[in-house]
Amino acid sequence: MEDVKKQSPFSKLWGWAEGFHGGFYGAVVLAVLGVACNMLAYLSIAAMIRLLLGGSALSACLPWCGVMLAGYLGKAVFSTWSTAMSHTATYHTLRELRKSLLNKLSRVPMGTILDTPSGQYKTTIVDRVEGMEPTLAHLLPEMTSNILVPLAIAVYIFVLDWRMGLASLLTTVVGVLVASQSGKTYAVRWQGAVETGRRMANAIVEYVGGIQVVKAFSQSAGSYRKYASSVEDNAQYYVDWMADNQKYMAVMLSVTPAVLLPVLPVGLLLWSAGSLSAAHFLTIVVLSLGLTGPLVAAMTFVDDLAVVGTNVEEIAGILDAPELVRPEQEAVLHGQEIELKQVCFGYEKAEGEILHDIDLRIQPGTVTALVGPSGSGKSTIAKLIAGFWDVTDGAITLGGVDLRQIPLEQLNQKIAYVAQDNYLFDRTVRENIRMGRLDATDAEVEAVARAAGCDGFIRALEQGYDTICGGGGGHLSGGEKQRISIARAMLKDAPIVILDEATASIDPENEAMIQRAIGALTKGKTLLVIAHRLSTITDADNIVVVEQGRIVGQGRQEELLAHCPLYARMWQTYLGTRDPV
Repeated sequence: MEDVKKQSPFSKLWGWAEGFHGGFYGAVVLAVLGVACNMLAYLSIAAMIRLLLGGSALSACLPWCGVMLAGYLGKAVFSTWSTAMSHTATYHTLRELRKSLLNKLSRVPMGTILDTPSGQYKTTIVDRVEGMEPTLAHLLPEMTSNILVPLAIAVYIFVLDWRMGLASLLTTVVGVLVASQSGKTYAVRWQGAVETGRRMANAIVEYVGGIQVVKAFSQSAGSYRKYASSVEDNAQYYVDWMADNQKYMAVMLSVTPAVLLPVLPVGLLLWSAGSLSAAHFLTIVVLSLGLTGPLVAAMTFVDDLAVVGTNVEEIAGILDAPELVRPEQEAVLHGQEIELKQVCFGYEKAEGEILHDIDLRIQPGTVTALVGPSGSGKSTIAKLIAGFWDVTDGAITLGGVDLRQIPLEQLNQKIAYVAQDNYLFDRTVRENIRMGRLDATDAEVEAVARAAGCDGFIRALEQGYDTICGGGGGHLSGGEKQRISIARAMLKDAPIVILDEATASIDPENEAMIQRAIGALTKGKTLLVIAHRLSTITDADNIVVVEQGRIVGQGRQEELLAHCPLYARMWQTYLGTRDPV
């Protein structure tokens, strides 16, 4: 890992393209051949000038015209071929890079993902990866050819007359020096642009996610201050940057192409002094006109070079993130008992621990309920058991084996996790349920939907099981989404089921249906439930009371009412606030 961190941005980028180096090398070779063909035009012009000044007939220039035409055709063919090859290799590289990023997210702790705004992941996986395209597809072949053309011309001019060579490079040197003043701050400026753009992306995602609240209170995008400010800041940042950068670029674009300003007076002086022949003078004038165009084109890649470091760093931030380290070989479990031993835990970005010395044993086939005030650590305990994070201290075992010694795939097969806000993808109802087990047949999907109590409403939808759920399940009600999530978990048929406040936001009518679905889902299984309504867990085998990251009591309902003051207060509060029958 240390060696990876020490790599330069270009080394990392080249490493990500490892499987497609052949395409990039081929593109460079073709670009060089295109350069060679392009040089034939200048060499042909020089040869024809010498012939005409030497008194040859126009017919003597015809072969050189043919050479010039062949050069143009060759340049077109090789350049097009080079561009096609480099783009093919580039887009294959970007495809594999995005796959690597998404695969990486499946291996990092859930906390890493939850602590990162979704807008930032979108920016990195979509925008930053796409930002690699100019560097990979154009930098190698096109910048190579754009530099080689003027370099070859300059060498030829120096061969004809070194003094004219210096004169022909004067405006280029001045232009590059001026442009370099802008380039000194480009990387820093780009980093600022990335940060500003990231804040805007996060604000946009937040605004869209909360659009229901915004509309309910008659707000607008302009009145939502965080959104409006981030958009204004992003626009103003680029305006200020471009205003500062423009004066350098204006000078560079004015000075660099003015190559004849030094070439003509210097050439005339040398020619009049008899130290430069007319043929060489005119040849150099023609050749010098071919110097600046490719160089200016090459300078357009300076921006891409400056942003590579920032883009690569952001992408590498995901690819190099710490993973949940698990063995590859499947562990031998001795039963399904779950045990937490002196478990302590703190989120990476939080200060201090939020769970302290948790000891808990969950027997197979039993129902265990976690209750406690909001923020007490109930969901954190459930997610640690599900393997979303590694404990800070202590251990969690399944079948006598530490979770850290169980491959993630094996652990995922053992545990079905149903949260309050289970996500549905913008795919059909059938495909969302089938994600519980991808090889399930249509008949199995429909059977599990009937068991989960959602077959009726699914068939009432416009397209039945082929109805698109919408982004996040937006085309369905909360109760419908929850029952589909339960059906998905039932199809998985894992021996351990974790329900994280699965009925917290469901209305009483739907709750009754969901409770029946949960009963079917958990029959004969180990159930860990985080309870919102205490009436749903009165028959639990073990009720665990959590307060401020500690277990302050556990037992059956009657025992806790008698011996746990916190649970007794929670029960009385629940009885006083529940809806009258």
